[in-house]
Amino acid sequence: MTTYGPNSIRFLEGLIPMDVCPLPYGRKLWDGTDGFLDLWARTDVQTCTYWGAPIIWEGMFDPSVFDQLHKEKSTRVALTVFAVGRYLDAYLLPFLMSAEQYFMVGLPVTYYVFTDYPEKIPSLKLGQGRTLEVIQVARENRWQDVSMMRMKTITDAIDGHIHHQCEYVFCFDVDQIFTGRFGSEALGDSVALLHSFYYHRPKMFYTYDHNPKSEAYMDKGDFYYHAAVFGGRWQKVRNLTEACYQGIMKDKENEVEALWHDESHLNKYLFLHKPTKVLSPEYCWSMFIGHRNDIRVHRLLWAQKQYNALRN
Repeated sequence: MTTYGPNSIRFLEGLIPMDVCPLPYGRKLWDGTDGFLDLWARTDVQTCTYWGAPIIWEGMFDPSVFDQLHKEKSTRVALTVFAVGRYLDAYLLPFLMSAEQYFMVGLPVTYYVFTDYPEKIPSLKLGQGRTLEVIQVARENRWQDVSMMRMKTITDAIDGHIHHQCEYVFCFDVDQIFTGRFGSEALGDSVALLHSFYYHRPKMFYTYDHNPKSEAYMDKGDFYYHAAVFGGRWQKVRNLTEACYQGIMKDKENEVEALWHDESHLNKYLFLHKPTKVLSPEYCWSMFIGHRNDIRVHRLLWAQKQYNALRN
């Protein structure tokens, strides 16, 4: 997405209150590790959805509790990222270096880097229990096709590699930098991310695909999710990526392209198949938005965009 409105509009949007957690005050979630979340530690933001999924914010969890629980379970996590064309040189090394510092620290992590230039992957010393695998992908003519075809690539990687090695998968855009803890509190069966530009915005302004000819068509939804980060257990992630890929291919057959490409299809899927955990915009923030009182920590930041140089 390239336009989000002037600074004055973003400031006013930040004053619009979020909905509140619909559960009775004081009630906890009794779904495994999420039972340790304190939904009532943050009264300034929405901490759960109407279907009972937690929305994770700073102050709701004790990091040591979640880390210990997942260490006891020997949880293993895969991270997928695409570094194709000029994006590799511009973003991959700082992305990986920051992930080593902040992503799932203390847990075994395998990075799956998809690239059309495997010989250019930078050398990086990884921590104990952390490995990197490089998978070559075909070169696409348009950045939109790279964005959309990653859904098939992730599906294939889960089938061929990931499901043998890891219980959980997180999928990231490469043009981001970790700046704070992105830890085990984020793990869940199906995990979505609130888009930082939309979480205070009235739903009438969500940019769903409104073309009835597209498989991504939506006339209503719950939230606007950001495709820069999504994850969950490998089975759930595979279901999502396979469904999005099938929708994209059907659109191609009908000579239609969804408004925001794979993100439009992801929003459609997550409306029909509700995520079991939602990450707040702390987990992918844009400094372009400016200060927001409800954002107490930046865990992942958008890197400076260089669309004209990198996409042309």
